[in-house]
Amino acid sequence: MLTETHKNITYTPVVKTEEMILNMGPQHPSTHGVLRLELQLEGEIITKVIPHIGYLHRCFEKHCEAMTYPQVIPYTDRMDYLASMGNELGYVVAVERLLNIQVPERVEYIRVIMAELQRIASHLVALGTYGADIGAMTPFLFCFRDREMILSLFEMTCGARLLYNYIWVGGLSHDLHPDFVRQTRDFCNYFKPKIKELNDLLTYNKIFIDRTAHVGILPLDTAINFGISGPMLRGSGMKWDLRKDDPYSVYHKFDFDIPVGEGKVGTVGDCWDRYYVRVLEMVESLKIIEQALDQLPEGDVMSAIPKRIKPPVGQIYTRIENPRGELGYFIISDGSVNPFRVKARAPSFVNLGVMDVLCRGHMVADIIAILGSVDIVLGEVDR
Repeated sequence: MLTETHKNITYTPVVKTEEMILNMGPQHPSTHGVLRLELQLEGEIITKVIPHIGYLHRCFEKHCEAMTYPQVIPYTDRMDYLASMGNELGYVVAVERLLNIQVPERVEYIRVIMAELQRIASHLVALGTYGADIGAMTPFLFCFRDREMILSLFEMTCGARLLYNYIWVGGLSHDLHPDFVRQTRDFCNYFKPKIKELNDLLTYNKIFIDRTAHVGILPLDTAINFGISGPMLRGSGMKWDLRKDDPYSVYHKFDFDIPVGEGKVGTVGDCWDRYYVRVLEMVESLKIIEQALDQLPEGDVMSAIPKRIKPPVGQIYTRIENPRGELGYFIISDGSVNPFRVKARAPSFVNLGVMDVLCRGHMVADIIAILGSVDIVLGEVDR
């Protein structure tokens, strides 16, 4: 303890020899993008985490003001670039409601099929990279092997594997390839046993459980207060999914369950629960895809696409259930062919805000497990 006396005033600075500030990222391989975490530590125990973002900023919302409504769609692809089909769907649904147009039923079914295939593909990246973060490389390779099959289905449909510009206002850019239905059924039959393989290899692996159970616990009331959504909210035990609780498209026609965290091997709302909810969601997505293929109606996917998209003056907010949570679009129309304002409610950005609460009291090594369980995409955080 140091004491300095000057002009009858005594200063007693407290020197904490174990206190340390450590920067993790933005180039760290486990930050899943250019995220920098400023860690305040006492020894190896975390006392505070401050996420620093903005390294990937691409001015999406400002760009939209200079684009026509259809020209915005490729920009939505580039936000959450692992869930581009969902990004497009959320935006297009908002514009269609502004225009008050009804799209053909075939279009709605195809959109659901694509969105659920995208959900599986996104979760495969989340689960595979999560295993790699913890030290399990083989599940990562298996997950990416299976994801490639989904990307091939997308490529067959619209010619792209990552950024699609496929879901258009009023319809789709292409109808399904003649062999799409058969190959998608083949994928569903192939993938079902692969989920069990993943569980045997990673989910119930003792080392994986030890690294994720009872770690990064997110109580339900905290999740609600932070506006958390998607698998993170459901991992904390709340059965909330916009596909059921605020239905859009034709989701109300399908039978599927909403998995929630149950503390099966640890505590409700821990890293393992958030991981396992995503595993179970892939099972439910397969159910939706198979039902949609069975019920797929005939029709023209371009018949309702307007020749000129010029919504009346007004504003709208719509939301959909993207792989990372509630993706919302707030659009203001001034009656011109360009949107006056587009604001995206990005689930990755909102979910990242709870990192400080999740990490406090844990050790530095646990940050990798906690951040991976949040499943962020920096393109959406920084959009």
